[in-house]
Amino acid sequence: MIFLRITLAFLILLLLPDIYIYKVYIRKLKNRISKYLHWAPSFILLLLLLGFFFQHERWQQAFGIYLIVTLCIAIPKAIFTLSHLVLSGIRKRFRLPRFDLFTSGIIAIASCVYILFGAIKGKEYFHVRQVVFSSPDLPQAFDGYKILQISDIHSGSWKGNTQALQKAITLCNAQQADLAVFTGDLVNSRSKELTEFMPVLSRLHAKDGIYSVLGNHDYGTYASWKSEAERLANIDSLLKKENDMGWKTLMNENVILRKGNDSIALIGVENSGNPPFPNNADLPKAMQGTSGMFKILLSHDPTHWKREVLPQSDIQLMLSGHTHNMQISLFGFSPARFIYPEYKGLYLDNKRGLYVNAGLGYVLFPMRLGAWPEITVITLKKE
Repeated sequence: MIFLRITLAFLILLLLPDIYIYKVYIRKLKNRISKYLHWAPSFILLLLLLGFFFQHERWQQAFGIYLIVTLCIAIPKAIFTLSHLVLSGIRKRFRLPRFDLFTSGIIAIASCVYILFGAIKGKEYFHVRQVVFSSPDLPQAFDGYKILQISDIHSGSWKGNTQALQKAITLCNAQQADLAVFTGDLVNSRSKELTEFMPVLSRLHAKDGIYSVLGNHDYGTYASWKSEAERLANIDSLLKKENDMGWKTLMNENVILRKGNDSIALIGVENSGNPPFPNNADLPKAMQGTSGMFKILLSHDPTHWKREVLPQSDIQLMLSGHTHNMQISLFGFSPARFIYPEYKGLYLDNKRGLYVNAGLGYVLFPMRLGAWPEITVITLKKE
């Protein structure tokens, strides 16, 4: 399904601008070879895309490079087409000198440069976001309590680049948080992806510890396994590696955090997603023993909030990830809004909150534009 969507998107991005540019400029050329060369990049890219349909896991990195190359060709051509249509219309309407070709070309080149920035630097352009969540239910002793949230590291995507994650962890530790949480998708599929980064991630620290939950990728459902037992063993291996790093994974369970005579409950569930994502959460089980307490829930998929958390619990704050803000946001607009009702930032419903972290890593597209990798510091306030 994902492949079909990508194919359809690329057909539109590649062929429609090609047709427009051909009709406006290329068909006027007398050199037949030049006319054929105009179609060559799109033809080659679409042919390669068909080849990736049969890709093996080891081709994933090559597929990422392919996507960047395709975007560097398709997006500038699409932007050139749209700019030229608008500017040529303005020129004809007001009988201005020709400026549409040059101006559209400059805009297209600028878009290509921006895409390259997203691929080269954007995915490491870590941002610290400060958020305040106020609640009348918060115990007085936890007023000003700081929670550091990171999510969606996707360690397999960082292969060979431990320096980038070291930079992120240094930023995390500089926040001097009381508690650190990770809201899922530590790997792309296989636990061995994490091995290279365990020394770096084990340096994350917070006064009251580091807690995590599993995301949809952590269940290994995007890899091929010899048996179901092998896939389950991969999950066990991932949990052991997290424990070895000093992280405590909450598997439909909770932990009580105490300050003086006050306490709050930190609850963690397994992934709760709509199909085709895993739905292994057991919220009632995870909440046992927390009645009457201020509760913070770690749940990877933000759709869990409206599906179960709001209607069936009294949890005051839920922390999620999963969406990555689609790894692209231009002038505050992200296509993620068409897929997820809650896709980034803080959402409130009758003084109950959901925070959706944009993620620290990346998957599929090895880039970030506007939707920069995020480190969130949530300060709790007594209302």
